[in-house]
Amino acid sequence: MAMFQPIVFLPGLICDARLWRDIIDGFADTMAPMVADLRLDETIAAMASRTLAAAPPRFALAGLSMGGYVALEIMRQAPERVTHLALFDTSARPDNEERRETRRKGIEMIAQGKFIGVSRGLLGSLVAPHHLGTPLAEEVQAMSERVGGTVYIRQQKAIMDRVDSRPHLAAIDVPTLVGVGALDKMTPPELAEEMAAHIPGAKLVTFPDAAHLPTMENPAPVVDAMRDWLGR
Repeated sequence: MAMFQPIVFLPGLICDARLWRDIIDGFADTMAPMVADLRLDETIAAMASRTLAAAPPRFALAGLSMGGYVALEIMRQAPERVTHLALFDTSARPDNEERRETRRKGIEMIAQGKFIGVSRGLLGSLVAPHHLGTPLAEEVQAMSERVGGTVYIRQQKAIMDRVDSRPHLAAIDVPTLVGVGALDKMTPPELAEEMAAHIPGAKLVTFPDAAHLPTMENPAPVVDAMRDWLGR
């Protein structure tokens, strides 16, 4: 692996750089990291364009959840700039109507009252059961509060309107890592399996003791998987 390898990290919905902190720390002296700002745009395409404008000429790319949707859009907009692709706890599928309706209700609730960050119910979908009530859960809550309700609405609109990325998976021709928390209910392992099956040469890794946020819940095996990926 080259010294100071440029890598762009894409956060998930109501996440910030904390999502990737332990991963970046795990690479300390070998990586030139950039955490993209996905708080400013209402479409996945605009998030991708803004990221590309700020990114180095060539870079490895890692996205989690919503960040994975943006990563797949970057692979459509500028595939020649990406050296390696990592997709964590995400999906190539668009929202179905049931998921869109859930997102609409979430937006309406914020419009009617105070944004409290991650609700207790949502937290149970983001982290593994044994992480509930721990300092890690408090960090996830604090991260969502930092990002805030205005950004939450913007990002939910972008996610609802995203395209179906499945037809584009076969065109990806860089070393690809598809990772998923073993306990992820939000984007369950079968969605990772689907992506890995359609991306030529993709490697699928399941992370134990983690749900939707393995980069925070169990970062060590994520770092190991990424080290192998960047060496490909």
